[in-house]
Amino acid sequence: MANMADAVSLVETRRTARHRRFPRINWLALAMIMPSVIALLLIGLYPLLFAVSLSFQRFLLNRPQNNGMFVGFENYAKVLEDPLFWSSLGRTLTMLLIVLIIQIIAGIGIALLVDSSRWRVLNWVVKTVLVIPIAMTPAVVGLLGVLIFNRDFGLMNYLLGLIGIEKINWLGDPTMAMAAIIITDIWQWTPFAALIMLSSLALVPHDMIEAAKLDTKSGWMIFRYVKLPYLMPGITAFMIIRTADVLKLFDMPFTLTRGGPGVSTELISLYVQRMGFRIFDMGVASAQAVLLLILCIVLARAYIYFFYRAPEAE
Repeated sequence: MANMADAVSLVETRRTARHRRFPRINWLALAMIMPSVIALLLIGLYPLLFAVSLSFQRFLLNRPQNNGMFVGFENYAKVLEDPLFWSSLGRTLTMLLIVLIIQIIAGIGIALLVDSSRWRVLNWVVKTVLVIPIAMTPAVVGLLGVLIFNRDFGLMNYLLGLIGIEKINWLGDPTMAMAAIIITDIWQWTPFAALIMLSSLALVPHDMIEAAKLDTKSGWMIFRYVKLPYLMPGITAFMIIRTADVLKLFDMPFTLTRGGPGVSTELISLYVQRMGFRIFDMGVASAQAVLLLILCIVLARAYIYFFYRAPEAE
């Protein structure tokens, strides 16, 4: 009997090991998620692979008879040797640096003010108002910017006139046009930063704050050593999202300035669009897009490495 029990136990052990090695497939769950998986593959993965493939080909929309020829890294060499590509990328990275700094600082400030308020109704109203700019499409925001920064009847020049400052040609001057894009972007996405920081502050243990208040009366020390560690994951996530967003930002600057005057506000996304649909060189445009994707991945990894800190590590 003992031998029989041992044999049965051995069979059950082998069966369990086989099930662990080859888990049973839940066909119903698989059937439920397959439409979403197929949609993601068609919408996300296929265009990416097509763009990568196109970046290694000669593909001119105005000369289709020569399309499809494999040219290796020739398109990438053209991109790296193009001074207009580097100038537009420089403008984009400069804008990215400015908006990230201002939006993170302003977002933290708004979040701290709302979090410290004891008026629940005011908190609810502020959180509702913060959602409004985020919900607006970038093209609509650009059209609003045209009205706000208009030289003759724009709201910005009207407000400046109240304090005695002469009218500024916001959209006609290269420097001021870039400033108009930056101001518009800050207006739209600072509330997003504030909402992320509010969510992060909600994770701070109340007991930890009370204990810190017993040790010090300095609000800065409490923020630095108690609240900031809980904000860092949210700050890192915000930087990754906004970096990807600014590198592909097209609608708002296109409707606001169309890259002008001249090419002074031509961000990298506008230059890629001009290369693909005005110069009709889709091969070079695809190479530019692939390089931007690589840059976005590198920056995201750098943010995680340098800025992300789990609260437990503090």
